[in-house]
Amino acid sequence: MLKRILFILFMALPASQAIGQCSMCTKTAASLDDKSARGLNAGILYLAALPLFMMGFVGYRWWRQNKE
Repeated sequence: MLKRILFILFMALPASQAIGQCSMCTKTAASLDDKSARGLNAGILYLAALPLFMMGFVGYRWWRQNKE
């Protein structure tokens, strides 16, 4: 039961982060030039890499454990 609760929490956390975006940040990002926009996108991917890797690793371990 604890594993299910932890799984739900791990899956709900990224969804809650994606919903709350401020309109001022969106307007600022829309007004950037091409070089700055690329830098912003690279920074977002850099910050997203570790949580996505961790979720993938947990999912893979869970899949391997349930496969046996």
